Amino acid sequence: MKDAATAVDPLDQQAADLLRGTDAVRARAHALLARARRGESAWFTVHDDALTQTAALVAEVTRERYPDLKIPYHSRWRHFEAGGVNRAAWLNALLGAAPPAEKARTQIDLALVSVLLDAGAGPDWSYQEAGGGPGGQPAIYARSEGLGVASFHAFMAGLFSSDHDHPLQADAVGLQRVTAETLGAAFQVSERNPLVGLEGRAALLRRLGEVMAANPAVFGPSNPAGATGSTAASARPGGLFDFLVGRNPGELAQQVQAHEILGALLAHLSPIWPAQNRIGDMALGDCWRHPGVHGPGHSHGWMPFHKLSQWLTYSLLEPFEWAGVTVTGLDALTGLPEYRNGGLLLDAGVLRPRASVPPARSWEAGDEFIVEWRALTVALLDELAPRVRDVLGLTAAQMPLACVLEGGTWAAGRVLARRLREGGAPPLNIVSDGTVF
Repeated sequence: MKDAATAVDPLDQQAADLLRGTDAVRARAHALLARARRGESAWFTVHDDALTQTAALVAEVTRERYPDLKIPYHSRWRHFEAGGVNRAAWLNALLGAAPPAEKARTQIDLALVSVLLDAGAGPDWSYQEAGGGPGGQPAIYARSEGLGVASFHAFMAGLFSSDHDHPLQADAVGLQRVTAETLGAAFQVSERNPLVGLEGRAALLRRLGEVMAANPAVFGPSNPAGATGSTAASARPGGLFDFLVGRNPGELAQQVQAHEILGALLAHLSPIWPAQNRIGDMALGDCWRHPGVHGPGHSHGWMPFHKLSQWLTYSLLEPFEWAGVTVTGLDALTGLPEYRNGGLLLDAGVLRPRASVPPARSWEAGDEFIVEWRALTVALLDELAPRVRDVLGLTAAQMPLACVLEGGTWAAGRVLARRLREGGAPPLNIVSDGTVF
């Protein structure tokens, strides 16, 4: 692995730093939206008159899901509740009287690994949970819920831990041992039950283990003062908790900004992402080329998203809050540009592909059409959120973007997909390697 201390071109570093902020995500996404509204997009037309009806649908779905309008964050923890089962309570019961900081480390271990496994599962995969249905019958989950439940049970079984005496953790050594075969067995993958991007998911976890092992200042040591139930042999994702809010017992920060969490993830986990998107020797992750994107220096032409990193940030909000740390600045994060939010905008008619776009074509994540679709999704979610709040009579403080997504746009995207296509397939066919969608 390349030494993180190796000198890099200052202009490359400046560009990478710029692209790792949500200010750049938002500014460039809104610029592409303005361009599309001017009729300059080769791929899409924007129909603003459909926004009102789309907001009404999102508000309707939100009321159905959360009649009291007490809407939680859009996070991985919602998938751990699939089928109305509070699996987080199972984990907390096993953690017992562990200090809040140690519980947070374990919850971060689980959430981080689970989110990295959360790229689209494909239409043919499902997971059967023994005793998870009514009356203790098996329950079957697919797509995001299935991935969440499967990764939860894999974590509980110690798949990501190198210490048999302490299975409830993910650590660098354990993650580096993950193979497509071991992950496939845990996720019940077979010829009849194929999971899209299995090899890519396993490789991503191995790279995570390598990066953590090389960065003990952030992810280790794994046994900080006052911690219980950890192994000192290997770094853990939960080290982020100590890195961000304090390593000494009794000296935890009382608050942390959401963008600080995201910033730490982008700065310290960037080497785990596939290498095709780079400036010089610096991995950019979920950033893609688009000729309509403008910016200074070496950042010119790059459209950043950081979808999985932002999804992970949303999923880490609760572990910090459960440990007594206030997370501020939630709306500094952006909406998530993936096939449910983006599919909502297509299926609702807010975005319409131009007639020259083949409807049945398969797309790659780096295709200009997909890059632009995702950018327009980010910008339009910003415009849709206040309309949804107005319909529901809620303020931005009562319903931050994290709750609009949960209420919300993601669920409404699934509702429309089920109305329009058998099995609820998304409106676009995107080839996934398990690291973006």
